[in-house]
Amino acid sequence: MASSLPNPFLLLPFSLLLLLPSCLGNSTVAITHHGGPILTGNLNLTFIWYGQFGRVQKNALRAFVDSLNYNAAANLQPQVSQWWKIVEGFQDAAGKPNAPIIVKVVKQITDVDYSVGKVFTRDSVKPLIQKASSDDKDAIPVIFTAKDVSVDGLCKGKCSEHGVLENKPYLLVGNPENECPGACAWPFHKSDSGPVGVTLNPPNGNVGADAMAIAFAEGLVDIVTNPLNTGFFQENNKSPIEAGSACHGVFGSGALAGYTGKVRIDPSTGGGFNAHGSRGKKFLLPAIWDPKTHACWTLM
Repeated sequence: MASSLPNPFLLLPFSLLLLLPSCLGNSTVAITHHGGPILTGNLNLTFIWYGQFGRVQKNALRAFVDSLNYNAAANLQPQVSQWWKIVEGFQDAAGKPNAPIIVKVVKQITDVDYSVGKVFTRDSVKPLIQKASSDDKDAIPVIFTAKDVSVDGLCKGKCSEHGVLENKPYLLVGNPENECPGACAWPFHKSDSGPVGVTLNPPNGNVGADAMAIAFAEGLVDIVTNPLNTGFFQENNKSPIEAGSACHGVFGSGALAGYTGKVRIDPSTGGGFNAHGSRGKKFLLPAIWDPKTHACWTLM
């Protein structure tokens, strides 16, 4: 039987504490609907693997998508699909029928030759999205960059980013193994900003795969609830606070600065997780801002 993570932790320095969400306790984040569309129904994704990726990383990220609408055995609790139901609940908050949002990877593109270089900027996005959309205008492009690609703007409070290009939403997820493990690979890597609490083994045995799964999960919530930057968010002087990233660093109840909160430890691998998925995979999924309770919601 999997055991829960013990409670020891250390507080981060004040400079890093400022980056942590107010919803570590009772939320003061006021995310509201600004009248724009949200994504519903069938959500088709095009995965763009930019650079060199291993099989473990690709399999883990594809399995995460499969897990969103997958019901595992009753003894495998909690499940990724339970986490996704909170995202589906934003339809109620937007005055729409609460129906399943079915997510599928319908196309994959591999760019092992780094066609736009190894320093990735906003200008790098356009040719990749145009290539991905050449024969499927409706699928949402998701760009994963390899660990040897430097992504401008990531690692500064956000580890994934969604945007809009020619009225089409897209999502960009970086691999933080080399670029910024201390900022975006925690809790699988010690923070480089000062002392931290407990670090965990990655549940799928690969820091890049499991860190990208967390960033992808946060970004997917944000792109569903705020695809054109007119949906659910809280206005902020620096950047909008969105439903997926509002609870960054929180993975279970009792979370504190430098401590994930309550999670489980796989006795066979030592990996920290809080959700069962398809193909026997386990994931550590971030908390989501819940529109019903107006607070961060976690699986555990």
